[in-house]
Amino acid sequence: MSIKILLLEDDKLFNETLQDFLEEEGYELKYALDPYTTLDLAYEQNFDLYLFDVNLPYESGFDLLKKLRESGDTTPTIFITSRDDKDSLHHGFSVGADDYLKKPIDLDELLLRIEAVLRRLIRTKQITIGDYTIHSREKQVYFNNTAVELPKKVIDLLLLFLASKGTIVHLDEIKSHLWSVSQDASEGSIRVYVAQLKKLFPNTIENIRGIGYRFTYTV
Repeated sequence: MSIKILLLEDDKLFNETLQDFLEEEGYELKYALDPYTTLDLAYEQNFDLYLFDVNLPYESGFDLLKKLRESGDTTPTIFITSRDDKDSLHHGFSVGADDYLKKPIDLDELLLRIEAVLRRLIRTKQITIGDYTIHSREKQVYFNNTAVELPKKVIDLLLLFLASKGTIVHLDEIKSHLWSVSQDASEGSIRVYVAQLKKLFPNTIENIRGIGYRFTYTV
């Protein structure tokens, strides 16, 4: 499974240029030309990364990200903007941005920044636990080089556990990571997903009752 990016850029030609470039690099793209469509897409499904322009019709990219953060959406976000003043830079990070890239952008630099932001979630693209290998970019688990069929949410939960590096992952964080805002999160489903992971990785997951879980293997 490829990394999913939601792109918001109101310049149609530049939007298409970014789509073509990132899809050629193996990313899965959804795109929008305005913040309202972006908000709908973000509520309908989960993404691994947001790429947001700042100067937009109706409201700014800053305002949009603030709404998403206030709703519990923690998706990593890179702003792409023509603004270069320190106040705008400070504002962007204060509403929850992970990085900031000034137009006109170099596409190779954009790619490097995307990879850097994603690496902050998981520091390596391939993690080995016993006989299992987890490919974080492809979101695939292998047992002795044979692919293991797992539901997407189970793999997403495993990657979240690995990114936690042995700290407690709270239930609210799991819910916001596995379900979009428009979906109903289920603690019962979380228990099922955890049980599936425990079969693969015995004695690695500790249930902190009423709080969350701790995955004791660290990357």
